[in-house]
Amino acid sequence: MSNKRDQWSSETQAVRVAVPPTAYGENSEALFLTSGYVQPSAESAAARFAGEEDGFTYGRYGNPTVASFEARLAALEGAPAAISTASGMSAILMMCMGLLQAGDHVVASRSMFGSTIKLIGSDLAKFGVTSTFVPQADVDAWQRAIQPNTKLLFAETPTNPLTEVCDIAALSALAHQAGAWFAVDNCFATPALQKPMALGADIIVHSGTKFLDGQGRVMAGALCASQELINQKFLPILKSAGMTLAPFNAWVVLKGLETLSIRMREQSARALALAQWLEDQAPVARVFYPGLESHPQHALAMAQMNGVGGAVLSFELKNRDVEDARKRAFAVLNALETASLCTNLGDTKTLCAHPASTSHGRLTEAQRQDSGISQGLIRVSVGLESLEDIQADFSQALASL
Repeated sequence: MSNKRDQWSSETQAVRVAVPPTAYGENSEALFLTSGYVQPSAESAAARFAGEEDGFTYGRYGNPTVASFEARLAALEGAPAAISTASGMSAILMMCMGLLQAGDHVVASRSMFGSTIKLIGSDLAKFGVTSTFVPQADVDAWQRAIQPNTKLLFAETPTNPLTEVCDIAALSALAHQAGAWFAVDNCFATPALQKPMALGADIIVHSGTKFLDGQGRVMAGALCASQELINQKFLPILKSAGMTLAPFNAWVVLKGLETLSIRMREQSARALALAQWLEDQAPVARVFYPGLESHPQHALAMAQMNGVGGAVLSFELKNRDVEDARKRAFAVLNALETASLCTNLGDTKTLCAHPASTSHGRLTEAQRQDSGISQGLIRVSVGLESLEDIQADFSQALASL
């Protein structure tokens, strides 16, 4: 790898950072499809498996293509190192398994992705890890929730799907005062807009399935952290549990990173325009988008996200009651002709979903209410279609009501 890596801008890092090319001098990073590696000697094999010598040994432990993706993502995040996994949720599981044990406590945002809430609040509880979920933007609530056995504070910013924003620097300080780690899920903003480690975060969580790939093709996840955390806490879990990212998936996301900043800029611009337009539509009760001045954390979001609101928004429909809200949301979603009804996000295609019955469907109604997920809420991941076409599609869908 060029020794100029740290001097390059993010745009250059996104297309240049990778492991060195092979003797064939390929310009596009190579895809290594192999489960094992021939060792130069028995002595070298023993040293490599013991971690005493650099070198690839077995596909579950590492791969040159995967290493290129990890190096590039770490560079974009301004992180010392990264480790990849098979999905975003497996990255969160690796983090929890690496940092926590029975008797430990986690403080997390109650506005997080539904599967994250279930994993931390229910699944980890089986193994003696307790948790407290607090309002995302209330720093005092985070502080009150910290206990003597708190080991991890974990937030998404912006959150999925209500786009709530937390003060990364303030929560980092709280965590460190308590002797805990602070992790940030940077899936919505990506390093193109926000770099949590520069604001004090210890760990950055990614679902590479979303904007890092950018075209909805593969599953991937990653953690960015110090080399010490990677080597001592997370790599041993990867080797034992096998949450390994497939080389082909790593290669796809590696290439996706090359256009990340361009895509985020263009999709965010469309998202802002769509959010502003939705605010003026009669059937819409409220729009959730950090780029809007009506957003409760607008100023903080602009400061942390390089003045850009991201490419995901949600809006709530006016309704009479819970049953009516769900009926109206389904009617709008079923009437869409250009945007896709799809629970993924971060695609170049505009994707829409009903969080209460999909991403947060496994939560109880009480948990959904605590998270602010109503039956009338629709999430939109804005793509790269013409803004006029997207607006026209939503216009006719809302008119169907």
